[in-house]
Amino acid sequence: MTTPIDDRLRTHPEERFVSPQLQFDLKKIATTLLAEPITGPRKHRQETLYKHGQVTVALFHFEQGAGLSEHVAQGVVTVHVLEGRLKMTAQGTVHELPAGQLLVMAPGVRHDLVAEESTRMLLTVCLEESKAK
Repeated sequence: MTTPIDDRLRTHPEERFVSPQLQFDLKKIATTLLAEPITGPRKHRQETLYKHGQVTVALFHFEQGAGLSEHVAQGVVTVHVLEGRLKMTAQGTVHELPAGQLLVMAPGVRHDLVAEESTRMLLTVCLEESKAK
């Protein structure tokens, strides 16, 4: 099912990810994200920058107190805090992640996060081959 272009906040992924090389101005994208309305109770905004096969790269902006409930990815997950501060709990271990910190989690690690202040995060997920379909 295709969503009409008028309902989309940005260009359809099939068009955005077509180039074999993509360069991103993360500050500019973050500024655009901040200008978008927050819909629903999420209190965060996100844009998928790249998705191909098993790899997804996304930029998130969380308002203070926003977060993601516990979940698991069947692949390697990296969380790079670009600005602000996150608190992540991964299988019972609490990680305080101020700007400049990178957390790498193996496949299957249950985790959640909460933004302790307004936070920008770059997420990369590389799914295991059998989970990418």
